[in-house]
Amino acid sequence: MNKTPLGTTGLEVTPLCFGASGLGNMPDTYGYEVSEERALATVRAIFDGPVNFLDTSNNYGFGRSEERIGAVIRERGGLPAGFVLSTKLDRDMETRRFDAARVRRSLEESLERLGLDRVPLLHLHDPEHARDLGEITGAGGALDELVKLKEEGLAAAIGLAMGRLDIQTELMAGWPFDALISHNRFTLLNRSAAAMFDAARARGIAILNAAPFAGGVLAKGTAEMPRVTYQAADAQALAPAREIEAICAKWGVAPGAAALQFSMRDGRIASTVVGVSKPERVQETLAWANAEIPEGAWAELEGFAASTVDPEANRDYRPG
Repeated sequence: MNKTPLGTTGLEVTPLCFGASGLGNMPDTYGYEVSEERALATVRAIFDGPVNFLDTSNNYGFGRSEERIGAVIRERGGLPAGFVLSTKLDRDMETRRFDAARVRRSLEESLERLGLDRVPLLHLHDPEHARDLGEITGAGGALDELVKLKEEGLAAAIGLAMGRLDIQTELMAGWPFDALISHNRFTLLNRSAAAMFDAARARGIAILNAAPFAGGVLAKGTAEMPRVTYQAADAQALAPAREIEAICAKWGVAPGAAALQFSMRDGRIASTVVGVSKPERVQETLAWANAEIPEGAWAELEGFAASTVDPEANRDYRPG
């Protein structure tokens, strides 16, 4: 795959990035279990493929995602050459403390699990769930500490990954982020992140668009996964996804391919983050990325009346 420079960091990433939250076994979020054996096989498939970008976090599966990725890194003697691993700083999951000291401890935990002494890309994660946003934004707080970690060489690039568009847009303007992760908010079903993407691009911030399948429903289908943006969905909530399925069926297109390429064809987006939790999904994602989609299908899909309401604003957040 061709690679895109990640801002001015010196890192180069493929237009696809695999997301590893599901590898941490998070049934409260995804509705299914992922065994250690399955997770390790998935990481191996990613490392063996053409994608050079993998995203995880300190709190995915309360550390299991990083532990499982770290096991494969160790068995291979380190990250593959040129591979970009992204992880995230997280609040203390019991006290919700997210000050500078917690930032340091979070990175220490991640490096220990991953078996690394530094990470290519490090994000501040989910500040809206911390006990006090002031601990994060105040002088000497978590964001200032994140910048220090880059200055010390513990991260080549830094970013911001979170829900709540209103808070993310505000924080994005105040610190020197290299990258931005947004999830569920620029998909065939939802365009609420569009204005934030414009603002990020104007600041030279690399945009990483995650969850193009709206939490999986556009990949697995409404019959198999009756959930939208990780929430159980009734018939009314599933109706827009079923409209997308009908358009795709009309044109003989896999909904997963359309949902993935909708993100990949947007010039603002440096890489699209796709969660996978079994090896077969790695190859399926690559096939969808290269599938041919008629222009007539795009005309209907891009004209679909997508929501502009932030789906993360009132989400029932469960980290497990």
